[in-house]
This record gives sequence, structure tokens and C-alpha cells, in this order.
Amino acid sequence: MEYYDIIKRAADDVHMEFTIVQYEQFITYKELLKEWNNKMNLTAITEDEGIIKKHFIDSIKAFKAEPFKTCNSLIDVGSGAGFPGIPIGIMRPDLSIVLLDSLNKRVTFLNTVAEELGLKNIKAIHGRAEEESRKKEHREKYDVATSRAVANMSSLSEFCIPFVRKGGYFIPLKGPAIEEEITTSTKAIKLLGANLEEIIPVNIEDSDLKHNLVVVKKIGNTPSLYPRKAASIQKKPIV
Repeated sequence: MEYYDIIKRAADDVHMEFTIVQYEQFITYKELLKEWNNKMNLTAITEDEGIIKKHFIDSIKAFKAEPFKTCNSLIDVGSGAGFPGIPIGIMRPDLSIVLLDSLNKRVTFLNTVAEELGLKNIKAIHGRAEEESRKKEHREKYDVATSRAVANMSSLSEFCIPFVRKGGYFIPLKGPAIEEEITTSTKAIKLLGANLEEIIPVNIEDSDLKHNLVVVKKIGNTPSLYPRKAASIQKKPIV
């Protein structure tokens, strides 16, 4: 129960229930992450406290944005080692979650974690965002799209907003220096059929870590031109 109190405080801060069962799921997740990280590159953070604070609590803080509490479907784009999607799924086992990743080995890991934790609400799929969002089963189908990827907001918006239904939200987890990214992504967000609503600052318990949730609401349909191919998105972001 070494980390129960700090996770509980984070859950309390976002007004989410936190149980012993959920705590045990997080600890199992931590051990699986460390075990699989010996076989493949999942995270550079390998100390228990770092995993708890920089991965788990950072992901739990997504619930500072109300849509995470009320949505029925969510896609985590470029999920990697499962952040923020799996912690969100632990906190909300009623929420239908798709974890999308372009590397098959990571997808295998994600589905293993979901199975080991008994999270029947989570499914990991293999694919590239710019291709999957053009498929009928994924395009404009989700209440919320999220990502903790390191791409700039303009590129990330083009990868993620096409997944979101009209009236839904794209809410990425971003670092502390967000102002310039927002300025350069305003055109892309509008062009893709969305509107920036707010930026929510996030503090991590017992640390100096500060992050932001960028809340973008989908107000219209994304034009069929988007997303473009990955090379175009990355080399020529919409500005």
C-alpha cells in the first residue's frame, strides 16, 4: 500500500472514486510495465515513484477536464505504453476505450495489460492514426480523443480531431510550455472543425511537475481532405 495515499489524493483532487481494487490494478500495471520494458522500449521512467507520478497520476489528472467523466467512448491516439488510456480505463471501467498504436509489439503489451487487469472496456488496435481515422468504423465516432504524444498541437490536431464526433472533444495532455503551440495551431483546429475551449493547468502531487490539458470541442465535421499523409502532416503542419 506504499503508493495508495498519493494516488488517492490525486483521485480526490479530480473528484473520482478510488478503491483498493483500482490500486491493485495500478500496481499490477506497474509491474507489467517494468517486466515488458526489459524486452522492448516502453518507457525511460523505470523507478516505481516515477511511474506512479509521471505516468499514473499524470493520466488520472485528465479527469480535471469534465468530458473524461461524462463521455461514453474514447480513443487514445499513439497510446504507447498505455498513457493516458489505461489509467483512465482503471478509473472508469464503464467507459469504452480504444488504444491505437502503430507498433504491433506495443499493441500486444496493451492488450495483455487489459486482460491481466480484467479491463474488458479496453481494446488495443494496431494502426496509424492518419489511416484509421479515414475508416468508417472510426471516423467521427468517439466522444473524446486524447493523446500524450509529443507532436506539436497543429500536427496532433490533424491526427486526432478526425476521430471525434461533432459535439465531442479532443483533449491532449501537454507540457508546461503550451502558449506558443496554441498560437501556431489555431488555424489547424478551426480548419479541422473544432474550437479551443480552455487550457486546464495540472499539478502532480509531491512534485514540481506541471502540465496542461488542452480542451478542444468539435463543432463541425472535419473536411474529407484531412488527415493528410503522415509525411505531409509532420513536414507541412497547418499554420
